[in-house]
Amino acid sequence: MKSVVIGAHLLRDDVEPVATAIPVGDLYLSAVEVPDDQPVGDRELLLKVAGVRARLLEAATFVAIRYGLSLASPDEALGKCAAHLTRWKKVLTAHRDHVEMTLKVAAATTMLRPDRHDFTSGADYLRALHAAQQASNVDPAFREAADRLFAPFSVKKRWEHRDERSVELAALVERARLDEVKAAGEELRALSPAVPFLLSGPWPLEVFADADRE
Repeated sequence: MKSVVIGAHLLRDDVEPVATAIPVGDLYLSAVEVPDDQPVGDRELLLKVAGVRARLLEAATFVAIRYGLSLASPDEALGKCAAHLTRWKKVLTAHRDHVEMTLKVAAATTMLRPDRHDFTSGADYLRALHAAQQASNVDPAFREAADRLFAPFSVKKRWEHRDERSVELAALVERARLDEVKAAGEELRALSPAVPFLLSGPWPLEVFADADRE
Protein backbone atom coordinates (compact mmCIF):
# COMPACT_ATOMS: atom_id res chain seq x y z
CA MET A 1 0.00 0.00 0.00
CA LYS A 2 1.03 3.62 -0.54
CA SER A 3 -0.25 6.81 1.07
CA VAL A 4 -1.48 9.73 -1.06
CA VAL A 5 -0.96 12.89 1.01
CA ILE A 6 -3.71 15.53 1.28
CA GLY A 7 -2.54 18.14 3.79
CA ALA A 8 -0.63 19.13 6.92
CA HIS A 9 -2.52 19.49 10.20
CA LEU A 10 -1.87 20.83 13.67
CA LEU A 11 -3.45 17.97 15.64
CA ARG A 12 -3.96 14.23 15.13
CA ASP A 13 -7.64 14.70 16.00
CA ASP A 14 -7.94 17.05 13.02
CA VAL A 15 -7.19 14.06 10.78
CA GLU A 16 -8.60 10.93 12.38
CA PRO A 17 -10.88 9.14 11.78
CA VAL A 18 -11.52 10.83 8.39
CA ALA A 19 -8.07 9.95 7.01
CA THR A 20 -4.82 8.27 8.00
CA ALA A 21 -2.67 10.48 10.25
CA ILE A 22 1.10 10.35 9.62
CA PRO A 23 3.24 12.05 12.31
CA VAL A 24 5.83 14.44 10.89
CA GLY A 25 7.71 16.53 13.44
CA ASP A 26 5.13 18.36 15.58
CA LEU A 27 2.47 18.07 12.87
CA TYR A 28 0.45 15.39 11.13
CA LEU A 29 -0.08 14.64 7.46
CA SER A 30 -3.48 13.43 6.30
CA ALA A 31 -3.37 10.68 3.72
CA VAL A 32 -5.48 8.11 1.90
CA GLU A 33 -4.06 4.61 1.58
CA VAL A 34 -4.33 3.02 -1.85
CA PRO A 35 -2.85 -0.06 -3.55
CA ASP A 36 0.66 0.38 -4.94
CA ASP A 37 -0.52 -0.34 -8.49
CA GLN A 38 -3.31 2.30 -8.48
CA PRO A 39 -2.22 5.36 -10.50
CA VAL A 40 -2.35 8.65 -8.60
CA GLY A 41 -4.21 10.18 -11.56
CA ASP A 42 -7.00 7.56 -11.45
CA ARG A 43 -10.39 9.31 -11.63
CA GLU A 44 -11.92 7.19 -8.89
CA LEU A 45 -9.03 8.06 -6.56
CA LEU A 46 -9.27 11.77 -7.42
CA LEU A 47 -12.95 11.79 -6.47
CA LYS A 48 -12.26 9.88 -3.26
CA VAL A 49 -9.49 12.28 -2.22
CA ALA A 50 -11.71 15.30 -3.00
CA GLY A 51 -14.39 13.91 -0.70
CA VAL A 52 -11.91 13.24 2.11
CA ARG A 53 -10.40 16.70 1.66
CA ALA A 54 -13.82 18.33 2.10
CA ARG A 55 -14.54 16.33 5.26
CA LEU A 56 -11.15 17.23 6.71
CA LEU A 57 -11.84 20.92 6.19
CA GLU A 58 -15.10 20.57 8.09
CA ALA A 59 -13.08 19.42 11.11
CA ALA A 60 -10.28 22.02 11.03
CA THR A 61 -8.24 24.17 8.69
CA PHE A 62 -5.13 22.58 7.19
CA VAL A 63 -2.34 23.41 4.77
CA ALA A 64 -3.13 21.94 1.36
CA ILE A 65 -0.33 19.89 -0.19
CA ARG A 66 -0.19 19.77 -3.98
CA TYR A 67 -1.89 16.61 -5.21
CA GLY A 68 0.45 13.86 -6.33
CA LEU A 69 2.72 13.47 -3.30
CA SER A 70 2.72 9.82 -2.27
CA LEU A 71 4.66 7.93 0.36
CA ALA A 72 5.71 4.31 0.18
CA SER A 73 6.11 4.29 3.96
CA PRO A 74 5.58 6.74 6.86
CA ASP A 75 9.36 6.99 7.24
CA GLU A 76 9.49 9.02 4.01
CA ALA A 77 7.28 11.78 5.41
CA LEU A 78 9.87 13.65 7.44
CA GLY A 79 12.44 13.61 4.66
CA LYS A 80 9.98 15.05 2.13
CA CYS A 81 8.41 17.66 4.44
CA ALA A 82 11.14 18.69 6.90
CA ALA A 83 11.93 21.96 5.10
CA HIS A 84 8.30 23.14 5.44
CA LEU A 85 7.42 22.13 9.00
CA THR A 86 8.33 25.35 10.81
CA ARG A 87 6.41 27.46 8.28
CA TRP A 88 3.39 25.15 8.32
CA LYS A 89 3.19 25.13 12.12
CA LYS A 90 3.38 28.94 12.25
CA VAL A 91 0.60 29.33 9.69
CA LEU A 92 -1.64 26.66 11.22
CA THR A 93 -1.28 28.13 14.71
CA ALA A 94 -2.08 31.65 13.51
CA HIS A 95 -4.98 30.71 11.22
CA ARG A 96 -6.63 27.67 12.77
CA ASP A 97 -10.06 29.35 12.61
CA HIS A 98 -9.64 30.75 9.09
CA VAL A 99 -10.33 29.39 5.61
CA GLU A 100 -9.68 30.69 2.11
CA MET A 101 -12.30 31.99 -0.32
CA THR A 102 -11.51 32.83 -3.94
CA LEU A 103 -13.13 35.30 -6.31
CA LYS A 104 -12.12 34.49 -9.90
CA VAL A 105 -12.85 37.42 -12.22
CA ALA A 106 -12.78 37.63 -16.01
CA ALA A 107 -10.09 40.12 -17.03
CA ALA A 108 -11.21 43.43 -18.52
CA THR A 109 -7.87 43.89 -20.31
CA THR A 110 -5.80 41.02 -21.69
CA MET A 111 -2.79 40.23 -23.82
CA LEU A 112 -2.71 37.33 -26.27
CA ARG A 113 -1.03 34.20 -24.94
CA PRO A 114 2.38 33.86 -26.62
CA ASP A 115 2.93 31.03 -29.10
CA ARG A 116 5.69 28.67 -27.93
CA HIS A 117 6.80 28.18 -31.52
CA ASP A 118 7.73 31.88 -31.80
CA PHE A 119 10.56 31.43 -29.29
CA THR A 120 13.87 29.64 -29.59
CA SER A 121 14.55 29.95 -25.87
CA GLY A 122 12.37 28.37 -23.21
CA ALA A 123 13.33 31.15 -20.80
CA ASP A 124 12.18 33.82 -23.28
CA TYR A 125 8.86 32.02 -23.73
CA LEU A 126 8.28 31.83 -19.96
CA ARG A 127 9.05 35.53 -19.60
CA ALA A 128 6.56 36.37 -22.36
CA LEU A 129 3.95 34.10 -20.78
CA HIS A 130 4.45 35.81 -17.42
CA ALA A 131 4.11 39.23 -19.07
CA ALA A 132 0.83 38.15 -20.71
CA GLN A 133 -0.53 36.97 -17.38
CA GLN A 134 0.48 40.18 -15.60
CA ALA A 135 -1.12 42.28 -18.33
CA SER A 136 -4.58 40.94 -17.48
CA ASN A 137 -6.45 43.30 -15.22
CA VAL A 138 -9.83 43.81 -13.59
CA ASP A 139 -12.17 46.73 -14.13
CA PRO A 140 -11.02 49.31 -11.51
CA ALA A 141 -14.56 50.00 -10.26
CA PHE A 142 -15.19 46.27 -9.79
CA ARG A 143 -11.90 45.80 -7.96
CA GLU A 144 -12.64 48.72 -5.63
CA ALA A 145 -16.09 47.30 -4.87
CA ALA A 146 -14.70 43.82 -4.21
CA ASP A 147 -12.03 45.16 -1.88
CA ARG A 148 -14.58 47.23 0.01
CA LEU A 149 -17.19 44.49 0.35
CA PHE A 150 -14.75 41.78 1.44
CA ALA A 151 -12.67 43.97 3.76
CA PRO A 152 -14.85 43.68 6.91
CA PHE A 153 -14.29 39.94 7.36
CA SER A 154 -10.99 39.36 5.54
CA VAL A 155 -7.95 38.78 7.75
CA LYS A 156 -5.84 39.03 4.59
CA LYS A 157 -6.59 39.63 0.89
CA ARG A 158 -4.41 39.16 -2.16
CA TRP A 159 -5.01 39.71 -5.87
CA GLU A 160 -3.29 37.07 -8.02
CA HIS A 161 -2.75 36.79 -11.79
CA ARG A 162 -3.61 33.15 -12.54
CA ASP A 163 -3.58 33.29 -16.35
CA GLU A 164 -3.93 35.78 -19.17
CA ARG A 165 -7.75 35.73 -19.10
CA SER A 166 -8.59 36.08 -15.41
CA VAL A 167 -7.51 37.57 -12.11
CA GLU A 168 -8.25 36.10 -8.70
CA LEU A 169 -8.89 37.67 -5.32
CA ALA A 170 -7.96 35.29 -2.50
CA ALA A 171 -9.31 36.14 0.93
CA LEU A 172 -8.47 34.60 4.27
CA VAL A 173 -11.66 34.77 6.31
CA GLU A 174 -13.02 33.62 9.64
CA ARG A 175 -14.83 30.31 9.24
CA ALA A 176 -17.74 31.63 11.32
CA ARG A 177 -18.37 34.45 8.81
CA LEU A 178 -18.79 32.42 5.62
CA ASP A 179 -22.44 33.45 5.28
CA GLU A 180 -21.32 37.10 5.24
CA VAL A 181 -18.80 36.30 2.50
CA LYS A 182 -21.50 34.75 0.34
CA ALA A 183 -23.80 37.72 0.98
CA ALA A 184 -21.00 40.07 -0.10
CA GLY A 185 -20.65 38.04 -3.29
CA GLU A 186 -24.35 38.50 -4.05
CA GLU A 187 -24.10 42.25 -3.39
CA LEU A 188 -21.10 42.45 -5.72
CA ARG A 189 -23.05 40.64 -8.44
CA ALA A 190 -25.90 43.14 -8.08
CA LEU A 191 -23.48 46.07 -8.28
CA SER A 192 -21.56 44.72 -11.29
CA PRO A 193 -23.91 42.51 -13.35
CA ALA A 194 -21.75 42.85 -16.47
CA VAL A 195 -18.57 41.44 -14.86
CA PRO A 196 -18.37 37.62 -14.90
CA PHE A 197 -16.93 36.17 -11.70
CA LEU A 198 -17.04 33.02 -9.59
CA LEU A 199 -16.91 33.03 -5.78
CA SER A 200 -15.82 29.64 -4.45
CA GLY A 201 -14.75 28.00 -1.22
CA PRO A 202 -14.17 27.46 1.58
CA TRP A 203 -10.71 26.03 0.82
CA PRO A 204 -7.81 24.98 3.05
CA LEU A 205 -4.72 27.17 3.33
CA GLU A 206 -2.95 27.40 -0.01
CA VAL A 207 -2.46 31.00 -1.17
CA PHE A 208 -1.79 31.98 2.46
CA ALA A 209 0.20 28.87 3.39
CA ASP A 210 3.53 30.70 3.08
CA ALA A 211 4.42 32.33 6.42
CA ASP A 212 7.17 34.33 4.73
CA ARG A 213 4.49 36.30 2.83
CA GLU A 214 2.52 37.15 5.96
